[in-house]
Amino acid sequence: METKILIIDDDAKLRDLVTEYLQGYGFVLSHHDEGNGAVNVIEQVRPDLILLDLMLPGTDGMEVLREIRIRFNTPVIMLTAKGDETDRIVGLELGADDYISKPFNPRELLARIKAVMRRYNPEISDQKNSVTDHIIISGKITLNPANMVIEYRGRSEELSKTEFRIMEALMKNPNTVMSRDTIMNIARGRDFIAFDRSIDVHISKLRYKLENLCGDKNKIKTVWGTGYMFVL
Repeated sequence: METKILIIDDDAKLRDLVTEYLQGYGFVLSHHDEGNGAVNVIEQVRPDLILLDLMLPGTDGMEVLREIRIRFNTPVIMLTAKGDETDRIVGLELGADDYISKPFNPRELLARIKAVMRRYNPEISDQKNSVTDHIIISGKITLNPANMVIEYRGRSEELSKTEFRIMEALMKNPNTVMSRDTIMNIARGRDFIAFDRSIDVHISKLRYKLENLCGDKNKIKTVWGTGYMFVL
């Protein structure tokens, strides 16, 4: 079953970039470029997820979000200006499921979409990379969902659920920097507070287990001021 995404944003270049990228992962994209009439478009398209810019011509994105929550239960990811914390907080309070600041990495957007869809429909979202169906292999390290372990040359280490989800996010995107809040959003959902230092504790535990497993705790690299990266 195809997942339909509606982008409500007046930035044509961004719409085209997001459409091209997400279509490569099997999503079906529709567009609307202003706040006026957005609810009618949602009624017609019936998307599975909405990407909503808060700075829209006509009716602003915050008002569109209010109308969406009155009439629909569709998950919404806000597209916000970088550093616009007040709008982000208000948007979450109005019922948005997540947010991403512009400019953003398409990989991060994809990760957030998958995380939100998992929460709404854990059985069918992320069908291509479901941890219940697929062993993940990065280099010589294997992540096995059947028994929640990480394996290397016949040796294994057990992982907690959160540790497993963090490793899943990192190993699916090797040699790619992922922000702390993106990783924890995937691991624990949108109730996670981005500045919670618990991610550092989980990363520390994972490094200890990797060192025991393969003698290399630096498989998870810290990228200062940005996040973490799993190194092949």
